[in-house]
Amino acid sequence: MRVLLTGSSGWLGRFLAPALQAAGHQVIGIDVAPGEHTQVVGSVANSELVKRTFLNFEVEAVIHAGALHKPDIVRQTTQSFIDVNLTGTLNLLTSAIESGVDRFVFTSTTSVMISQAIRTEQGTAAVWLDERSGPLEPRNIYGVTKLAAEGLCRDAFLKHGLPCIVLRTSRFFPEDDDTHGIPSGENLKANELLYRRATVEDMADAHILALECAPKIGFDIFIISAPTPFTREDVTDLKLDAASVVERCFPGASTLYALRGWTLPKTIGRIYDPSRAEQVLGFRAGIDFAAVLEALEQGNELPFAHDPTYLPPHADFSFATAG
Repeated sequence: MRVLLTGSSGWLGRFLAPALQAAGHQVIGIDVAPGEHTQVVGSVANSELVKRTFLNFEVEAVIHAGALHKPDIVRQTTQSFIDVNLTGTLNLLTSAIESGVDRFVFTSTTSVMISQAIRTEQGTAAVWLDERSGPLEPRNIYGVTKLAAEGLCRDAFLKHGLPCIVLRTSRFFPEDDDTHGIPSGENLKANELLYRRATVEDMADAHILALECAPKIGFDIFIISAPTPFTREDVTDLKLDAASVVERCFPGASTLYALRGWTLPKTIGRIYDPSRAEQVLGFRAGIDFAAVLEALEQGNELPFAHDPTYLPPHADFSFATAG
C-alpha cells in the first residue's frame, strides 16, 4: 500500500518508515523538517498541502504519528497545539475520507488518561490504567488536543465508515525525562519498562499491526506499552514499597541493579495495562523488564535506546513525533 506517514522525520518515523518498507509498503513521509523518509516538507495544519499530498501520491492508507508533544508546551502556543494536533488531524481525516482511504492509524498517547491527581500520585494505591479507565481529564494542552483528536477519529468512523485505530502509546523517547531527574538516564528508562514504556522498535511494530487490522476492526483504542509483570492485586504494595514487589517478581533484580549502581523504584503510582492490544491486535512488545535484567546479567548492551543529546526535528511551525 501507499502509506502516508506523518512525523516521518521524527524519532518514531525513522524506525516506522523502514519497517513499513520492509513489510512491502510504499511510504510517503510528511514532516515540517526534512529527513531521509520525508518526501513532503510542511505542516498537516495546512489543509491545501494535505489535499495535494493525497492527490499527488494516490494515498491508500494513513499513519498519523506527527504531533506537537509535551516538551513543546514551553516553546509553542496553545493555538499551535490546536492547529497541529487537532486541525491537522481533521485535515488528514477529511482527505482520507474524500480519497477513499480504507484505514487510518492515529498515534495518541497515554497522557490523555493522566489527570493532575494521577500525575501527582495522590491516593494510597497505584492507579491501574486500561482502555476502560475514566473519566479522562488530561492535565495539559498536549493531552487535551490528543484526546479531542481521538474523538475526531471516532467521528470519522461513525459518520463516514473510515476504519480508525487509535494507539495510546506510552513513553518511547530516547532523551532524558524533562520533569524527573532521579533516577536519571538509563536507570529511569529501565524502571519504566515495568509500567509505562516500550522501545521505539516495538512501537513501530504495533503501528504496522494496527494498519493491517484496521479494516476488520473498524474503530478501537489500544494502550501500547511493554507488558507489566504486575497484577491489580499489587497496586497497594506498589505504592508503598515498589522495590519489594519487583524483587518478588524478579528475584535477584536488586543485586543486578546494585552492581550497576542503579536503584529500583521506591514507589509506582500508575501502571499501563497493554493486555487488550495483545488480545485483539496480537501485539505484545518484544522487549520488557526481563530483557533488561538479562542484559545486565550477561553484560550485554541494554535493549533500549538512550540518547540524552537527542532533539526532535523542528521548524518554524514544528511538530515532532508523538509519545
